[in-house]
Amino acid sequence: MTSALLAFDRAGDRLFDSLRRAAAGRLPSLSALETPAWLGLAVAIAAWAAMVLFSEPWGRLWGTGQDARCYYQATLADPYLHSDWNDPIAYVYSPAFLQLVTPLTALPWQAFMAAWTALLLAAVRFLTGPRLLVAGLLFPFTAMEVAGGNISLLLAAAIVLGFRWPAAWSIVLLTKITPGVGLLWFAVRREWRALAIALGATAVIAAGSFVLLPDQWRTWVEVVARNVAAGKNGTWASLPIPLLVRLPLAVAIIVWGARTDRAWTVPLASMVALPAFWYGGLSMLLAVIPLLPGRGLERYAPAVAAAGRPRTRSAMITAPARNTAAPAQNGAAAPNGPASAPPTAGPTTPAA
Repeated sequence: MTSALLAFDRAGDRLFDSLRRAAAGRLPSLSALETPAWLGLAVAIAAWAAMVLFSEPWGRLWGTGQDARCYYQATLADPYLHSDWNDPIAYVYSPAFLQLVTPLTALPWQAFMAAWTALLLAAVRFLTGPRLLVAGLLFPFTAMEVAGGNISLLLAAAIVLGFRWPAAWSIVLLTKITPGVGLLWFAVRREWRALAIALGATAVIAAGSFVLLPDQWRTWVEVVARNVAAGKNGTWASLPIPLLVRLPLAVAIIVWGARTDRAWTVPLASMVALPAFWYGGLSMLLAVIPLLPGRGLERYAPAVAAAGRPRTRSAMITAPARNTAAPAQNGAAAPNGPASAPPTAGPTTPAA
């Protein structure tokens, strides 16, 4: 089993190195995409104003808030009135999420869009930081998500926060469900406490919500079962790659990333495991940024940053053991070889 895992690690390392070499010189570095913080703020304000302005009247060509309307129109009394996979205003998330956003739905539609868009833009700012905000907002799939009002950006932020506060995973599990495959990170690394917190928090929220809305929860289970079959081949707005194909790939990415201290693989795998691979779902790639060394990894996943090494974990496992025998007195050779100076600690760089 150990040999198989080491072979898996090495195969993943080779593939990643090949992709990195292929991208070298073809893609700009993050540093090259940085702009002054004030410019990012200006672009964000302009984007917010445009999203709010074009949200009214609802349903017009090139209007905004198509996905946000799904959450706005749903009611706690009958949340799944519109729940077919291809219904433009389908609400298919758990009753718990609707209970969370219901206070906002009391607002007029355009006021709701103002608040909702501000929340999405705040998520982008969190993921990119101030100097990459312009690049993040101009990333086509991010612009698509902000305009549509889907929750992919909120899930991306929750995944990043989930490294430090695992309860944040509850928003993932109580909405799109399958991106929760990212929790395998904790299982592979045997971080059982973090996994228990994530699952426990989700269970507590679900139980409390069920007490208040038991019939709606039963209906939601039926909606999920119905839409699993209906959405297995994607929709007009998603890549036609079935979840059955993508899910094993997501698992492989998570396992490799967890074994080699690459936290950025978690949002990548969660994106791959979306129920439908929406084009706008690619905006979740922004969550890779704060999980890179020097970009936020030390803040949100300090344990991973501390464990990061120039070599992968598999290389550390297969490296020869260090000779720890004490040298003989009077300069004589130690039993296992010649005496040597103690190793000097040097700077290490977490695995990219």
